[in-house]
Amino acid sequence: MMRRLPIFFLIDVSESMVGEQIQLVEEGLATIIKELKSDPYALETVYVSILVFAGQSRTLVPLQEIISFYPPRFPIGGGTSLGNGLGHLMYEMRRNLIKTTSEQKGDWKPIVFLFTDGVPTDDTSAAIKEWKTNWQNQCNLVAVSFGAETDLHLLRELTEHVLLFKNTSAQSYKEFFRWVTASIKSSSESVDNNGSGFDLAKTNSDVISKVDFDNKPVPNKGYIDSNFAVFAAKCQNTKKPYLIKYRRDSQQSDLRDLDISTLSYRLVGAFPVDNSYFEFSSDASVSSKVSTDELVGFPACPSCGNQYGFAVCRCGKLHCVGNEKFTTCPWCGNQGEYGFSGSNDPININRTQG
Repeated sequence: MMRRLPIFFLIDVSESMVGEQIQLVEEGLATIIKELKSDPYALETVYVSILVFAGQSRTLVPLQEIISFYPPRFPIGGGTSLGNGLGHLMYEMRRNLIKTTSEQKGDWKPIVFLFTDGVPTDDTSAAIKEWKTNWQNQCNLVAVSFGAETDLHLLRELTEHVLLFKNTSAQSYKEFFRWVTASIKSSSESVDNNGSGFDLAKTNSDVISKVDFDNKPVPNKGYIDSNFAVFAAKCQNTKKPYLIKYRRDSQQSDLRDLDISTLSYRLVGAFPVDNSYFEFSSDASVSSKVSTDELVGFPACPSCGNQYGFAVCRCGKLHCVGNEKFTTCPWCGNQGEYGFSGSNDPININRTQG
């Protein structure tokens, strides 16, 4: 049997990835597999597995040869439980990796690509300790931050290969996934030539670069990703859930002669999800609120098209409303007549973990 080169993708599918970002990741993974299927070295040695984490972790594609690999659809869940994701990765590697014995050659050293765009919302200390003790020297881990909002210092505890992907456009995603593909191809060629089996391709610094930790402050620890404000809502007509996503936007005050930075969250959009979102979200309760006067922009409903997608029921949950006189909350069933809160009367809304 040909020795395998296992490739594990551990991908953050938390709420902050919802929208175009997760769609581009899906397309990028499909492109990687398509390219690898045409490479003779990869066809002989590369096996791929896709693992995802949000509040919970899941194996989307078990470790398998690329010729039979079919790219999956990615779920979205609440929370960024990196500790949970690392634990699931280590579980999958214990189950699936073939060790070298006196009778057979085992797998080549596996390569793990970790993609994340936020800060962990769980306690990662136990998982990181286990990783350092049992796996850090047994794997080649490449941690990629999708944007600058990630806890980069935590990623450095896992690996020396911490890269910043400047996810500024659809074209940058294409270039990034071309780099991942080239790295896998060169690594598979390396094992075929009795090399180390780990050969990262040259990076385009305009798209991806190694992190300079000398200029990166250590972030405060917490269990809410404050880079985004994400709210769960339901369509009152279809009862289908959707997520309303805002990105943090710190701006200088317009007050003359005052150097004051004000915090606000600017609307990214509203995105439909299915009910697997609730199954894939963290069980931890979240007691964090955002005031509506900190939010810039409100969406329409992405499910039915109602003009107002950010209506607050007295149960505290969000849903959409149209031009009807009386509205039924799809969360609790309460019926009522809705009005508008003035700018001097903000409402504090429960956010998700992000």
